[in-house]
Amino acid sequence: MMLLRRLLALFFAICLVAIPWSSANAQGPEPRYFPETGHNVQGDFLRFYNAVSDPLMLYGYPITDQFQRTDGLLVQYFQRARFEYHPELSDGQRVVLTDVGSQMYIPAIQLNISNPFACRSFTETSFFVCFSFLDFYNKYGGELQFGYPISPFEYHDSLIVQYFQKARMEWRPSNPEGERVVLTDLGSLAFDKFKEDPVRKDPVQPLNASIQPEIISLQVRAFVWKAVTAGSDQQAIFIIVNDQSGQPLNNAACTATIHWLGESAQIIHSNTNSSGIGTIQLSFVNKPSGSLIPIDVNCQYENNLTGSTTTSFRIWY
Repeated sequence: MMLLRRLLALFFAICLVAIPWSSANAQGPEPRYFPETGHNVQGDFLRFYNAVSDPLMLYGYPITDQFQRTDGLLVQYFQRARFEYHPELSDGQRVVLTDVGSQMYIPAIQLNISNPFACRSFTETSFFVCFSFLDFYNKYGGELQFGYPISPFEYHDSLIVQYFQKARMEWRPSNPEGERVVLTDLGSLAFDKFKEDPVRKDPVQPLNASIQPEIISLQVRAFVWKAVTAGSDQQAIFIIVNDQSGQPLNNAACTATIHWLGESAQIIHSNTNSSGIGTIQLSFVNKPSGSLIPIDVNCQYENNLTGSTTTSFRIWY
């Protein structure tokens, strides 16, 4: 009996150790945070995102976290797509791309092109896909990724484009060879058309508390206290520095270069405070009336990120 109790105790101990391990594996990959837009991708949506060879090119960055719409559908918006989650489908097929191409399509001037050597006819919708659009379609997933074509070549906003059920391709001849076919940001356009809550686009914190949001770019703005001044007057320059998500940056080192008419440029330094604001005070005398005073502002943050802007004022009298 004692031996049996010991065996049962050992069995339950093994089960207790195994439960958390199984649960962690069932949760899937750790959420990924995108500092470029300040949003997370997690679970099945992250698996789906990572399953293609170039998700950034095909889907872009997330512009929301996942959320449940009022109709009960779980979705997440990306720059070029919207993901939907359908729990009633089989495992591995529950994430579906919204037909944003069909939703956003508005007919325009059509270019009916057919070349049996460079086009493929789709009997499902009676349209052709040709040339570089066809190469792109075949290379990056075909029907599963883009759906069927729902238009011929068309002119939209001076661009040659073609609509598919889940995407729109654009022809950009000024781009380098191999990069001339690009996808329209239909996910962003669909977000507005579907009248989603704009607050959903606001940056959020990483779901993984151990991740510190990475600062990858600076947004620098500057303006002056007075648009016009006297020749002998006082002026203030306000500099605002934010990261790519609009969060204020403390202790960004900024330099304002004031270009006085007929004089050497004056350089003044200022660091931003916890609100991301730096202030520069100016006093000047006997400056010529009517002159425009340009000001170049350059800022640098701790990891050598830089940003710049310009402002100006006029000495009026």
